[in-house]
Amino acid sequence: MQLKVIGAGLGRTGTASLKAALEQLTGGPCYHMFEVFEHQESVAVWQAVVRGESNDLGALMAGYTASVDWPAAAYWPELSAANPDAVVLLSSRATPEKWWASMEKTIIPTLTMELPPEAESMGPHRAMVIDIFDRRFTPDWREPEAAMAAYERHNERVRSQVPAERLVDWQPGDGWEPICAALGVAVPSDPFPHENDSEEFRTNLESRVETVTPSS
Repeated sequence: MQLKVIGAGLGRTGTASLKAALEQLTGGPCYHMFEVFEHQESVAVWQAVVRGESNDLGALMAGYTASVDWPAAAYWPELSAANPDAVVLLSSRATPEKWWASMEKTIIPTLTMELPPEAESMGPHRAMVIDIFDRRFTPDWREPEAAMAAYERHNERVRSQVPAERLVDWQPGDGWEPICAALGVAVPSDPFPHENDSEEFRTNLESRVETVTPSS
């Protein structure tokens, strides 16, 4: 693994925008949940990692210069240890309530709704994500108060364990500057990307369901 940036922020903290930004800044691909959709064969590999049957995160991160979002963010300590020169980027929302408001419009319904027959092929992917939430976030992730408390614990753990000189504590709206300063690169002249708001999330999900659904 040769990651330049390790995203420790949880999903719904601007990670899709960060993916686009980091690909521009690092000159290589950034691992995101989108990559799991694009490479369905990786679901089984992630399942083995989550269950403790494998610790080969290197195979999953091979060829990537950065990582953000679940599932990789759940393994930021392991990725950080394996990439000691990488920047650790903690993306967060201004308040736990704002984070949960986004979660309950997007990820929570996706993980709790009954899958229609045409989307059954997404079952293993969803089971893997739920397993990660149960084991690496909180088994009470469906409950607002418990999820927000776990979100705060997660962020504080990152802030307390990552040396200040290595950590970028970033929120949507902070733009290019903090990340560029940590990487030692010039600030791009174009606007910071804005990707995957709640409406786009639903549209993207529908598109990806169609992509992975076998044709009749």
